[in-house]
Amino acid sequence: MSNVTSKLTLTNVTTSLFAPRSGYRFRFFRAGGLDQVRIETADDLRHLGELDKKLWVALSCPVKGLEFDSRTLALLDTDKDQRVRIEEVLAAVRWICTVLKDPAAVFAGAAELPLAAINEVAPEGATLIAATQQILTNLGRPDATTISVDAVSDTTKIFAETTFNGDGVVKPGCAQDSAIRAAIEDIIKISGADVDRSGKVGINQQRSDLFFTEAQAFSAWHMAGTNVLTLGSETAAAHTAFSAVVGKIDDYFARCNLVAVDPRSAGALNRPIEDYLAISAKDLGLLGAEVANLPLQQVAAQRPLELHAAVNPAWQTQINTFRNAVMERIAAPSPTLDEATWTTIKARFAPYTAWLASKAGSSVEPLGIDRIRALDALGAQAAINALIVEDLAVKPKVDAIESVERLVRYHRDLALLLRNFINFGDFYDRTPPPPIFIHGTLFLDQRSFDLCLKIDDIAAHGTLANLGRVFIAYCTCTRTGGEKMLIAVGITNGDSDYLIPGRNGVFYDLKGRDWDATITKLIDHPISIQQAFWAPYKKIGKMINDTIEKIASDKDKAMMDKAGTSVTASANQVAAGAKPAVEKPKIDTGMLAAIGIATASLASAVGGIAAAVLGLAIWKIPLVVIGVILAISGPAMVIAYLKLRQRTLGPLLEGNGWAINGRVKINLPLGRSLTNLKELPANAERSLADPFEDQSAAKTRRRIKNVLFFTVVIAGIVLWRTGQMAQWWNTLTMSDTNRTATELSDIQQRLKEITVEVDARKAVLEKDAAALKAELDKSTPPAAPVVPPAP
Repeated sequence: MSNVTSKLTLTNVTTSLFAPRSGYRFRFFRAGGLDQVRIETADDLRHLGELDKKLWVALSCPVKGLEFDSRTLALLDTDKDQRVRIEEVLAAVRWICTVLKDPAAVFAGAAELPLAAINEVAPEGATLIAATQQILTNLGRPDATTISVDAVSDTTKIFAETTFNGDGVVKPGCAQDSAIRAAIEDIIKISGADVDRSGKVGINQQRSDLFFTEAQAFSAWHMAGTNVLTLGSETAAAHTAFSAVVGKIDDYFARCNLVAVDPRSAGALNRPIEDYLAISAKDLGLLGAEVANLPLQQVAAQRPLELHAAVNPAWQTQINTFRNAVMERIAAPSPTLDEATWTTIKARFAPYTAWLASKAGSSVEPLGIDRIRALDALGAQAAINALIVEDLAVKPKVDAIESVERLVRYHRDLALLLRNFINFGDFYDRTPPPPIFIHGTLFLDQRSFDLCLKIDDIAAHGTLANLGRVFIAYCTCTRTGGEKMLIAVGITNGDSDYLIPGRNGVFYDLKGRDWDATITKLIDHPISIQQAFWAPYKKIGKMINDTIEKIASDKDKAMMDKAGTSVTASANQVAAGAKPAVEKPKIDTGMLAAIGIATASLASAVGGIAAAVLGLAIWKIPLVVIGVILAISGPAMVIAYLKLRQRTLGPLLEGNGWAINGRVKINLPLGRSLTNLKELPANAERSLADPFEDQSAAKTRRRIKNVLFFTVVIAGIVLWRTGQMAQWWNTLTMSDTNRTATELSDIQQRLKEITVEVDARKAVLEKDAAALKAELDKSTPPAAPVVPPAP
């Protein structure tokens, strides 16, 4: 952790922000706007339980989907709920502080644990030392002074030569008696096997109990069958022959009884000729189900079954076997079988049939009753149980061996977990190793993206991740062989102009393997201030481009429709023998007038703006330009800035199953470090000569530059010759008092000019009014004299 905090150049240690209840003086560093505790000394570990849980960055993390040793996480997850929580981390830290002389040794992250580092004074420490020596002896290294993670991980090698290893599984080799070894092998063959710590197969208590329970049940059932053996040792064969035909013979006598009740049913019960016609069209050599469903023989009232006569060919073999195995041993020799005799035969086999139906312990039947009785006589169950008890007796010693694995793994991995759980030092320290939740780097769109999280479900992750205000690209990654992975990539620098679903890149995981990555979904949020600055202009440009394309498309469609109509009309006229009329081009005077008005308005507006700008003091012109730019880009930049300040890593991790306690911010500097833009090496040699440069475009750019240059030069000359340049310079260099006096003088002069102009216009108007009055007087006839009325 010390190397982490030394690299955090923007962090400041705060010594009095938080006051632990115990009085222990924790130290904090600040990264990403978040105060995080330092854990880098033995005392920090010993007092970690006193740290307020509100000051932990994470409250829990999943045991899957992390770039962290899965076995170590499984050992930390003591309740096996697939999550590591604060209490489990504290339990691991307390245990380390007990069994190690110097708990600070874990910060080195070494894979080798020196035996001298174990605290032999502690009771558990002495047990660990003994277990460690036992492991090294089993591995053939009794004089070793260190033990590694690889050594304790290979349990197969550790227990390979041990007879008992405390897991409750006994192998055939555990038994000294060859008869017991054979019994264990029989149980494995019948009931399956369990694998012990050494990787060899054996049986546990549950499997042994199940086998002997089945064996006892089978033996008892077999003993009960001695009273139902109708034909002694031949009973089983006879019952098999009987069972094969019992249903068909019952069917025969049932049909005969129906004919006796109603002779009219004989035709139907013997099956009509149409059924035989349908069957005759098929291959009768196969004797399919259609033939087997026909009666055994021609049925008639009270007719016995002729055993030596022809029967249904599909049943001939079964009937012959029944006659030889049953009829000749139970009933008197007879060429026929009547219904009374048949009833007697069924009654003789009924007890045996019921006994078969009650069979128990059938799983051990393949061993045979003789072998099962031999195992019982041998006392195999008691002997095997004694072996299991002997194996479990060494369990405490073997558990100590597992504790050695726990100690060695914690010695190597615990500090790494603390840097990604209590604080996020590895995330804010932008040097290897990366944090345990980052899985690699994506290369796409001339950028590399380091914030790549492995996820299981895009929809579920996106619901929470959207709250992080981070632009996210979800990618599907595939490799040769069918491997597939989903990643969520945080885009924190540059722009999103060319980030669209379907774009391809290459993802490199932390093992150096490359994956084909394809964008499948985007969550849109501001990426940078620069993007927000140019966004309005890009939108205006896109709007203009879309409008031009739409107008051009509409005009092209109208022209093509009109051309098609004209061609069709001309073809019709030619077909009618008339000369096609040639349409003269029409000039749309309304359009020309509209264009003229628009051009005049635009020119007037531009002229007005130019006049207003030129009328300003020269030092005010840049301010006006800046104001216009801010008016256009300012709102977008402000909104982007506010959203960028809200970017946080927490929701992205919570979508993966974490419980994040602190607000892990991704500010602008950190965002720029997580997404690296393309740049040439500092010592690169660059040639600007491009043999494939668009020459016409290059000429156009040069012409524009030349035109702008000469325009500026000519404008400068004109302004200098007209005195405007001198006036601007005087205005710029004069003092505020002189500038105010000059401006007042200019205003007074302008008022005088306006007064003179008004007087001149007034004189002209008065002159025009007098002339108009004179003209009116000349054109008006004299009025007639008024004659008084007669008296």
